[in-house]
Amino acid sequence: MVSALVNGAASDRIDILDRGFQYGDGLFETIKLADGVLEFWNRHMARLLAGCARLHIPAPDVTLLRGEAQKLCAGATRGVIKIVVTRGAGGRGYRPPEPAKPNRIVALFPSPDYPDSFANEGVRVRLCETRLSEQPLLAGLKHLNRLEQILARGEWNDDGIQEGLMADNEDSIIEGTMTNLFIVREGALHTPDLSRSGVEGIMRGVVLDLARYLGITTNIRRIARDELGAAAEIFLTNSIVGIWPVRKIDGRVYGIGPIVGKLNAALAKSAKD
Repeated sequence: MVSALVNGAASDRIDILDRGFQYGDGLFETIKLADGVLEFWNRHMARLLAGCARLHIPAPDVTLLRGEAQKLCAGATRGVIKIVVTRGAGGRGYRPPEPAKPNRIVALFPSPDYPDSFANEGVRVRLCETRLSEQPLLAGLKHLNRLEQILARGEWNDDGIQEGLMADNEDSIIEGTMTNLFIVREGALHTPDLSRSGVEGIMRGVVLDLARYLGITTNIRRIARDELGAAAEIFLTNSIVGIWPVRKIDGRVYGIGPIVGKLNAALAKSAKD
């Protein structure tokens, strides 16, 4: 059962002329509710506001959003809050309406039922055929157009595979269908450069900050597909699952190393604000 507020009113309907529905013209955030706390709320709001500025969508009041999210979460201890901001309704055609009258949707979903083994023992991953296109104007944003990820996720039905990695047209690994990627080589942490494509995940930023605090060298750069075979550790991140070590990519097996352990311990102690 999903509870939702549309512009502050309880509803499960949106105008069919809404540009989020018509064109994917908007942004979204998915926020973990754990022990009654909306984790990394400030980071999510900072990304949402930055995305609105880049797309020239009038930004919502974050205090109002927090109040609406807390209203939906009243009495709940676990779940996922999804916030969607669209440019609002407009006529047929791509020209943005002036002035824009954005719509905001805040919805509470049940927590995904992932087994503890995914975090403790690692996950199986595959390489996807679907490639990510490059568009620096949209790179990093969590915008509503997820067609590439939908096509990639449709490539497998094996419940034993938890995620798929996506590359760009130059065969550089960019991200998973729903996660960001990290590899460990010679004790240093490496994660793909997302300046041309991909989503800058909240947990990706948290992990980079924690690694620097722990004195772990971090590198943001292009990562070629064949580098995966040389990695000592590989793990995936997003704000709902936290950190998932990778146990296997196609036929290659990986172990859970010390870097993942250190980061998980630091994450457990973090304020998560």
